[in-house]
Amino acid sequence: MICENWIWLPTDKYPDRQTCCYSDLESDKSGLFTVAEFKRNYSFGKKIKSAKLRFSADTALQLYVNGEICATGPASPGGDFLSNDKPRSNFYSSEKVIEPDTDVIGFFARVRMKPDRGFEFSSGRGGFMLSGELTFADGTKEIIQTDSTWLVRFNGAYCGSRRYDSGIEADEYVNAQEIQNIWHTKTAPIPVAAEQKHSRSFTLGANESKSVELELDRIYAGYVYAKANGKINARITCRETDEQGNKESLCFEGDGEYRGFYMHSAGELIADLVNLSDEEAEIEIGFIATCLPVDKEALTLTSDEDLNRVLDTCRHTLKYCRQTIHLDSPKHCEPLACTGDYYIETLMTAFSFGDMSLAKFDVQRTAELLRNNHGRMFHTTYSLIWVRMLLDVYKFTGDKELLTECEDALIMLLNRFSGYIGDNGLIETPPDYMFVDWIYIDGISMHHPPKALGQTCLNLYYFGALGFAAEIYSLLGEDALAQDCIRRREILQQAINSQLFDSEKGLYFEGLNTPSEGDFSDWKWMVENVDKRYYLKQSNILAAYFGVCDKETAHKILHKIMSDECPGDYQPYFAHYLLEAIYSNGLREDYTLKVIERWKAPVAQCPKGLVEGFIAPEPTYSFDHSHAWGGTPLWSLPKALIGFEMIRPGFEEISLSPSLLGLSHAKVELPTPYGNVTVEMEKGKEPKITHPKEIKVQIK
Repeated sequence: MICENWIWLPTDKYPDRQTCCYSDLESDKSGLFTVAEFKRNYSFGKKIKSAKLRFSADTALQLYVNGEICATGPASPGGDFLSNDKPRSNFYSSEKVIEPDTDVIGFFARVRMKPDRGFEFSSGRGGFMLSGELTFADGTKEIIQTDSTWLVRFNGAYCGSRRYDSGIEADEYVNAQEIQNIWHTKTAPIPVAAEQKHSRSFTLGANESKSVELELDRIYAGYVYAKANGKINARITCRETDEQGNKESLCFEGDGEYRGFYMHSAGELIADLVNLSDEEAEIEIGFIATCLPVDKEALTLTSDEDLNRVLDTCRHTLKYCRQTIHLDSPKHCEPLACTGDYYIETLMTAFSFGDMSLAKFDVQRTAELLRNNHGRMFHTTYSLIWVRMLLDVYKFTGDKELLTECEDALIMLLNRFSGYIGDNGLIETPPDYMFVDWIYIDGISMHHPPKALGQTCLNLYYFGALGFAAEIYSLLGEDALAQDCIRRREILQQAINSQLFDSEKGLYFEGLNTPSEGDFSDWKWMVENVDKRYYLKQSNILAAYFGVCDKETAHKILHKIMSDECPGDYQPYFAHYLLEAIYSNGLREDYTLKVIERWKAPVAQCPKGLVEGFIAPEPTYSFDHSHAWGGTPLWSLPKALIGFEMIRPGFEEISLSPSLLGLSHAKVELPTPYGNVTVEMEKGKEPKITHPKEIKVQIK
């Protein structure tokens, strides 16, 4: 494709609509909310067989081709809660191939300048780019691109985030201005979003006011849509269940159509409507659900219908968290910094949709975050989880280039953590101890706990990361780096077991009561340490998960956790690590179903979407019901049922050891690049295993 050519509203006519803030997360919210609309028609006198389009915008884009919606975008660069005082260094364009089968092609693009959600980022100015390689029926080709022959107008009807007034007329079209390319985008390795519209039409009598409802069958991520025939005011509330929700205010002065830019998470829409005319009027209220396309869905079905309902809810929530990045939830729309969420979603995808392109993209963009901030991320534990995510995405894809590409970021990360080690051999001088779990202990948040509640977990994450890094370095032939990781891991293991394990209780405690070292006066997430010693499930789960102790000790710890001899509670996020610890220690038949039973009640209460937690972390906190971080049963249960292990990356060779775990029958489909591996089990019968011929399968 040719070089990208960017255009925008002409500076002389719109001097105050050129620049904006870089991120909605930065303190400076400068820049006017601006929507610009572009159009260009091409006529060739011969049929266009296909058009390969590449396009991007700053910040959000709706692209129409020949009057039909073609794509939204662009893909987000990701972003962290750190370093939002400067633009991202990596921006992306999207690519799509269409088949017009006509001799004309017309483009219309609506572009919003200024970030509006946490996961959106900007380069600090408005812009739009499109290029296309057209192939005609006669075999000839032609290149088109945005330039000053495209027309542009400012549409003030989009008068703010979630506010629209068609009474404000759009400006006249003028020739667009070609601008400097400050983005230099890479093509995002993921497809554009798929869409599905849910809508209802309502009739209003003369001067009638009424409240109407559009009930959705599930909780979806997406955008408000409305089409009016008359003079109507509509105040639309999008909410998941019964919470207050987010509102959009729309005013129509006659026939008009609206499509919003603000991503909602909605299980229902409530519209307060007013007909401002003396004649009957109609309005269609809709919700455009959006997510990455899903070409195939692999299912796990068991003899327990309640379990099946849990898996179905987990799968649905995951599907709508898969946008241009994995989202924690489409209600929160947190940026790429939430690696703990996205790692679990990656594993869920592996056992449900099989498409690892988004997971790979997330790994690459997270590496970019690490490079830009010298190996640091906002959530200190999450940066270490990225190492495991990198290794596992490689194992599922077999893409060794991913390891090579991310090696420099890995080195930066590990070098940073080596600098946190104190004289006692433990991590003593980190910027913080977050994130552990979404609970409060003695009124203290485990989001950013003091040393006594977070040190052990952080050291265990680092212990795990050193082991995964050693494996990565070995795969890359970097034997010296691998051995260095192994050496550091052994030293850390000795320090953890000698200083953070209570042999009398047979449990790890959450951290030392010594003062936190360093000056953190300018960083609110490091809090003053406390004198109390805490024994909780979190550090003990991780100890068994990462294997810092021997198998016998791990078994005893897991028994104490499952019998509640180990204090405290955990959220669905930490249940993932518990299930992983159970599996890796050979206890899947004892405890897997006992842990997953906990999902049945919240899913029965709200089967439309996955609740964020088991227990409210504080009385005033309201959980969302679109949070895929709690969907680990979609991974953990089928994995435990078939006893899955990846032997050689990319599904060249796998190992299976099926077990019903106490169920009477189950069928598990595992998606692979070659087709599904299927395991069917029935009590009293030998498992039936079918798999593509390209995969070597060991049966244990």
